[in-house]
Amino acid sequence: MPLSEKEADEIIKGLPRKWTEYTYRGKSLKELLVMSYEDLAKIAPARVRRKLLRFIHGVGGLSLTERVLLEKIKKYRDKKIKKPIKTHCRDFVILPDMIGMKFLVHNGKEFVEVRITPWHFFYRLGDFAPTVKFTQHGGVKKAAPRKK
Repeated sequence: MPLSEKEADEIIKGLPRKWTEYTYRGKSLKELLVMSYEDLAKIAPARVRRKLLRFIHGVGGLSLTERVLLEKIKKYRDKKIKKPIKTHCRDFVILPDMIGMKFLVHNGKEFVEVRITPWHFFYRLGDFAPTVKFTQHGGVKKAAPRKK
């Protein structure tokens, strides 16, 4: 689902300035947005590359839930819907055309909001929705006075 030059320009206009200066392996944000999936696969890490190439060539790649999520992303992008997309699909790879969108990712108990920035490219949605809540370790506790 590579974007056209015009669509990429529209997306970039609505982003913070620091995001527009982002580069990944020498490619600017605009170049990443208009790049085809095959070209993205060439610069992606190995695990993501394999998944993208399998999807492109029709030999698996994306599960049914991932395909449904991809269609939903297209729909939200085309209709310019700002509402977060709710999903249980934690292993979905974050692609450049998802920039600026919000997702509600299930962590096993509740949905955690994840806003996609350029620094999230090629990670998984589940990487930003921790499944375990960290509770701080107890500090030094005052000893209770002993009764004699």
